[in-house]
Amino acid sequence: MDAKGLTPILNVSDLAESFAWFEKLGWQKRWEWGDPPGFGAVGAGGYEIFLCHGGQGGRGRSPVTATFGPGGSETGDKGVWMSIWVPDVDEIHRNCLDHDVEVAFPPTDMPWGVRELHVRHPDGHVFRISRGVEYEEEIESFPQREREKGPPIPIERVDVPVRLEKRLAALLEDLAAHKGMTVGETLEETLLHTFEELGGGVANPHTPRTLARIRELKEEHGLDYDCHASYRFVEG
Repeated sequence: MDAKGLTPILNVSDLAESFAWFEKLGWQKRWEWGDPPGFGAVGAGGYEIFLCHGGQGGRGRSPVTATFGPGGSETGDKGVWMSIWVPDVDEIHRNCLDHDVEVAFPPTDMPWGVRELHVRHPDGHVFRISRGVEYEEEIESFPQREREKGPPIPIERVDVPVRLEKRLAALLEDLAAHKGMTVGETLEETLLHTFEELGGGVANPHTPRTLARIRELKEEHGLDYDCHASYRFVEG
């Protein structure tokens, strides 16, 4: 088997309410199908979850409040359990509390090496939102490990005329400084990663720490547009 993707399907009792619940969690409605709609999808990043009204699997919320810990039950919920890997579990936890998303297990460093949060969908589907405790340290050493994989690659660099949106150019310069790279090297790294398919999207060259810095730089430079905005750029 050469699988190109994997999309879970959840049995939900109310499609519209499930779309709204996932939006509070930080996912977006991607599409719906049928008249009236009985099937749909939500997405985050390069990933999707299908939602089926009243079918394709089981559902059922446990009367037990917690999933793990004292008095918790790992078997009470009759829906699907799945893991979602994120850069910052505690940020997701704060968002859940702000939006009244049910937390079945608070962020906890687990003995198997992950920091883990559980949230429960109203139909008894449980999401284990996790980050490897050692993930940050491991991924920050990635550039050096990549250099050690093989000998240097001789190349010839050429000048390419590039015009960028002013705020984006300023962010790129600051990002390159943060990574200890030139602007050209940062662009090379980013382009090469976008050529690699990963999980239905493209590989991300940035560590969680760098992504946090990018969020700060976007605020500092006033980038108030999304990743598709370039299609709407019009020079004045």
